[in-house]
Amino acid sequence: MPKVIYPGTFDPITNGHTDLIERAGRMFDEIVVAVAYNSKKQPLLNLDERCELVRKATAHIPNVTVTGFSNLLADFVREQKATVILRGLRAVSDFEYEFQLADMNRRLAPEVESVFLTPANHLSYISSTLIREIASLGGDVSEFVDPAVETALKQKFQHSLGNP
Repeated sequence: MPKVIYPGTFDPITNGHTDLIERAGRMFDEIVVAVAYNSKKQPLLNLDERCELVRKATAHIPNVTVTGFSNLLADFVREQKATVILRGLRAVSDFEYEFQLADMNRRLAPEVESVFLTPANHLSYISSTLIREIASLGGDVSEFVDPAVETALKQKFQHSLGNP
């Protein structure tokens, strides 16, 4: 089976992301979770922190590797000798943007296919943005993220609020 690239900023990785990676792990021989450095975004967690948290959250999935990348996705996919890009769709509102990306990636790398998966229903409303907001206000995110992510968020927001 082909190698699949699952790109994203994963700021932070959520249980919805992990659900997709687990299911992709049953469909593909190798999954490369590609953590994007994106100069246009201001992530809460730096690239190394995000990669480490993805590694911890996916450690139970044997055919997963995690790497950061900062170049064009189509070029990265070729460098990895992959033939499939995995993207998640939480809601209909995601579809238009993801469809546009898939069309552009098809134009840039016609040999690469895009595959879409939806998370389990009970995870479909989770987004990294919501997780960051809840955590920043001291809310409990334990049911939405890996324990390592929860700990990292608590530490990050304690420091950002000036608490030791």
